[in-house]
Amino acid sequence: MLEIRRLVLLRELAIRGTIAAVAEALNFSPSAVSQQLSQLEKETGMVLLRKAGRRLRLTPQAEVLVASAGEVLDTLERAEAALQASLTRVSGRVRVAVFQSAALALMPVALKTMARQHPDVRVEMVQREPEEALRETWARDFDMVVAEQYPAHAAPHHPGLDRRDLTTDAIRLALPPVAESLRPVTNLREAAEMPWVMEPHGTASRHFALQTCRVAGFEPDVRYETADLQSQIRLVESGNAVALIPDLVWAGRSTSCRLIELPSAPRRTIFTAQRIAGAASPAARAFRQTLERAAATTG
Repeated sequence: MLEIRRLVLLRELAIRGTIAAVAEALNFSPSAVSQQLSQLEKETGMVLLRKAGRRLRLTPQAEVLVASAGEVLDTLERAEAALQASLTRVSGRVRVAVFQSAALALMPVALKTMARQHPDVRVEMVQREPEEALRETWARDFDMVVAEQYPAHAAPHHPGLDRRDLTTDAIRLALPPVAESLRPVTNLREAAEMPWVMEPHGTASRHFALQTCRVAGFEPDVRYETADLQSQIRLVESGNAVALIPDLVWAGRSTSCRLIELPSAPRRTIFTAQRIAGAASPAARAFRQTLERAAATTG
């Protein structure tokens, strides 16, 4: 009989790429991970790992075991969900990854509602960029993710994740107050001469913002770069930059920014995703429904 813990370590290596990354994720020492994988090779009587430079490459036999490990973990997750569902009171833990504007606009209401309606559910939240969080949810680091999808930019697809849309919000051009602006600006074309603030390269929002400016006929002067939308807003309000800001950011707060509609009125989609194997968890189901009510109220 194969040891499930060793199969899980092999799966983690397939996901994370290095022994060191597996050790860090699972709070093991690298030597302990290596020893367990060596033991798994002895149990199977097969070569599972081959060196490829400084990394380890999984053999076809190892890939078979990785797929089987995923199926076993899915079965265990479904069993745990069924066990929780047999109780008369909703309880348990939900680990959720959330991007910044959703953390600000949706989570405070959702967490307060959960604490009042389901006090035996422990919700743990970590802020993550959506693409990273989707992969981590698929890898079982989180139970659920609140993510975003920009127009003409598909969110990453991971097998075994169930996606459900929460809401959409408009993306608009945020301009400084007239009194603070470095020069007169009233629309996207006139913003071509202004300094811009955007999120870092590689993010969906950065790709969308660059493409929007290029379609309008100019290359933006991206002078400031930050993933913190609150910092972006302050740069705009103080007259130092312009930006493309989704409307969810403004939930529960006022601003001195001038908000201008963009051509074609683009909208961003906010959605939740969780593993199908854990969908029957009463705690996760309750939290997802709570998020949906919070999004409907905010929208």
